[in-house]
Amino acid sequence: MTSTVPAAGNDLRAALDRLLDGLPPRRAAAAVERLMASYRGRTPTAAPVVRNRDDAVAYAAYRMPATHAAAADALGRLAALRPGWSPATHTDAGGGTGACVWAAAAAWPGDGARRTRVLDWSSPALDVGRELAAGAADPAVRAAGWQRQRLTGPLPGADLVTAAYVLGELPPDGRDALADAAAAATAPGGAVVVVEPGTPEGYRRVLAARARLLAAGLRVLAPCPHQAACPLAPDADWCHFSARVARSSLHRRVKGGSLPYEDEKFSYVTAVRDSAGPSEDAPAESRVIRHPQLRKGQVLLELCAPEGVVRRETVTRRDSERYRAARRTAWGDAWPAG
Repeated sequence: MTSTVPAAGNDLRAALDRLLDGLPPRRAAAAVERLMASYRGRTPTAAPVVRNRDDAVAYAAYRMPATHAAAADALGRLAALRPGWSPATHTDAGGGTGACVWAAAAAWPGDGARRTRVLDWSSPALDVGRELAAGAADPAVRAAGWQRQRLTGPLPGADLVTAAYVLGELPPDGRDALADAAAAATAPGGAVVVVEPGTPEGYRRVLAARARLLAAGLRVLAPCPHQAACPLAPDADWCHFSARVARSSLHRRVKGGSLPYEDEKFSYVTAVRDSAGPSEDAPAESRVIRHPQLRKGQVLLELCAPEGVVRRETVTRRDSERYRAARRTAWGDAWPAG
């Protein structure tokens, strides 16, 4: 089972459809092919991958729905862990066309007072993001500011700092600099969320960012239920999750797919900078890190445990309450449920 894009995704899909209406299919296909060649190969880091408007529109059409779904899942889990908390300010580092802006609107809908700054080094991506946001139903999305900036220097301080699908576009020292800047920019009581593709390479980048956030004095809130080293060996296994993305007919044409959905695999880390006094939120007791396996009268769970190890738990029908909860539990959920 995978998480599903929140309702705010419908507003984004409508905005993307309007954007794509103005781009001839052949030009869109050519721009998509150029971008995918960059992402499949060694991504250049001396210049933005998104170079012009066609590139930005193609990126928004091809990748933004999936990036938004992953970010919305991570931010939605943060919102669930901190009921009653809503970020008054948001800095989106490497935000490009603004997937995290829309994801924050899904996690904290209707919070028009939130002030958001999207930073990126690609002017065409920022221009397309601004254009998409102008027609949004959510006032915080419409009011977002868009600023061209390299990502290796200081970031504006904020209650929420996000960096989604950007570390892979930077050299290793640039990734470290961005993680350090994100930590420094996170306000007391605030949170930083780093999201990368759910691949071994993306997981390694998340692990490196996690280590730097911990070194900067932040506390990991999710998905890890502990502050210890990850118990999974990067060369053998990796921690990742999945979000389901509904495809519009236009999105299917751009991607050359026939299914009405796709599943986006992603890795992430959420860390918080505790303010003075005792913390009001805490990591999950354990995290389900694989699809639960349903057997006759049994549910098999693979868990990342608070003692910093991976363990397996079998819940049987004899324990009726836990069994019912286990059957409702999905990959990525906390355990015990609720």
